Amino acid sequence: MARATATGRGEGRAVGDATTHLGHGPSVSARTLIITGAGNGLGAEIARCAVDGGWMVGVLDRDPEAASRVAASVGERAVPLVADTTDEGQLDAALDLFAARTGQEAPDGMVCNAGIVRFSPLLDLEVGEWRAVLDVNLSGTFLSARAFARRVIGAGRSGAIVTVTSMNGVVAGPNAGAYGATKAGVALLTSQMALEWGPHGIRANAVAPGLIDAGMSEPIYADPEIRRLRSGRVPVGRLGTGAEVASVVLFLLSEEAAYVNGTELLVDGGVTGSVISTLPRPQSVDGVGAGDNAPGGDGDR
Repeated sequence: MARATATGRGEGRAVGDATTHLGHGPSVSARTLIITGAGNGLGAEIARCAVDGGWMVGVLDRDPEAASRVAASVGERAVPLVADTTDEGQLDAALDLFAARTGQEAPDGMVCNAGIVRFSPLLDLEVGEWRAVLDVNLSGTFLSARAFARRVIGAGRSGAIVTVTSMNGVVAGPNAGAYGATKAGVALLTSQMALEWGPHGIRANAVAPGLIDAGMSEPIYADPEIRRLRSGRVPVGRLGTGAEVASVVLFLLSEEAAYVNGTELLVDGGVTGSVISTLPRPQSVDGVGAGDNAPGGDGDR
């Protein structure tokens, strides 16, 4: 999967609707989007930004109270949907309900955001925990995206999928083996979707958040010292926000990204690419410049 970094806010027409645009234009009921795992954290922030951008949003979560709470908070253009993303029957029922509410057989977009994390060294990780993370993060993404794609193709429409991966799927992190492995799997799965479903008019891209003060990371940053230390590791000098991730998601759903397919965009302030900068390295070794074949230089592969 091709990777790039992005921090800008995208505004453009929604895929499958050539007459509308994101931003401050007129609201258009035909522009529809389902977001999984939208009952809190990053998913809820994406839902808020999408509604602000003129989308009608299906706020899908396995917790009915969470889905209803977020839908009510973001406005009348949000519809609460309840489904476990690992259950095909529940997903189909949620899509049926959304179609009935929107009058549109298939949504224009799907954001596969639902996920869980279990922090543990691999030697201590329980098999049940490994399988739970794999089931929700990888299988749930596959089933959600496929349910969407089947509807879009069956309706003869076009659409866009955005999966939410992670910097932990690009570089290894402490005690994040199960989580990172599943997110790396989602990245490759997204490339496969782009390959197989592109001819049907469906684009698929991934967004890989870095150190973001939102969602599952919020408890981590409640510790001021952790916040300070982690912020100092990011080249731009701060943590990211959920709204900054949401803006990239909405760009990838828009017509401005019509030729972007099969790409993973890192939204990380540059921290993933700067990992090697934390390694000690000499300026020269026996007269060889550090940029040549010295340890940590361009000779490292």
